[in-house]
Amino acid sequence: MNVKIATAQYDISFLDNWQAYQDKSQRWVQTAAEQGAKILLFPEYASMELASLFGEAVYSSLNGQLAAMQTVHDDFLRLFQGLAQQYQCLIQAGTFPVRLDSGEYHNRAYLFFADGTVDYQDKLMMTRFENEHWHIHSGHELKLFTTDYGKIAINICYDSEFPLLARQQVEAGADLILVPSCTDTLAGYHRVKIGCQARALENQCYVVQACLVGLAPWSEAVDVNIGASAVYTPVDRGFPDNGVLACGELNAVQWVYADLSLSGIATVREQGQVFNFRDWPLQQRAELVG
Repeated sequence: MNVKIATAQYDISFLDNWQAYQDKSQRWVQTAAEQGAKILLFPEYASMELASLFGEAVYSSLNGQLAAMQTVHDDFLRLFQGLAQQYQCLIQAGTFPVRLDSGEYHNRAYLFFADGTVDYQDKLMMTRFENEHWHIHSGHELKLFTTDYGKIAINICYDSEFPLLARQQVEAGADLILVPSCTDTLAGYHRVKIGCQARALENQCYVVQACLVGLAPWSEAVDVNIGASAVYTPVDRGFPDNGVLACGELNAVQWVYADLSLSGIATVREQGQVFNFRDWPLQQRAELVG
């Protein structure tokens, strides 16, 4: 099975009103759909530009913006649910900070299906900023999504740096891992990038990263955003020698496209020069001595 994916290098905007956000989202999705993309990936915390709708007292307050954004949460869901149906594509719309009934906030990655279905993966591994300053809490469930394009997993940014999360998902059948990310330094971007490449290598699967880009000096949460979206692959026959199928220009505002051969994942796992995926359990035989 082949499918075209579009991964966004998405810029934070200062919005005049909800209609501006709706129009921007429509443009992005329409552009990718017109290029034939059936899976669309947006970055982590792309939704934080919505904080600009509530004025300086809100967007300059870490806690204030989280509370205010709950008032547009349902509109956000309806918007992307409608876009996925309109353009008959699968949209991972980045992440949205969601307040639970307990009062805790989770960093939630929604997945919108072409039939109107909506599901989500919460971030599991929280960064120091999220833990110590923003007080966004970890989720508890690791999910796998059954789609028209096979089984897909989501690792949100820092989650991609922890191999046992992705390993559980690929052992359950995932051939594609989506990684919405948001990083404010080159080092942070490279950490996630290296994590994505490592997960693609060791699991012999596709890993696709989306990056938030650009400066938003008005924002207390996402003022600096650095990265280049990319599609990473196994490093073996039938795939690029460097394991990079496509990569955007650093910090540019753009879609990055690639054609995925999902059937090729089974082939490389069975006929590759090496068997990273199959040999994973063999690590457990080694015993540390000395």
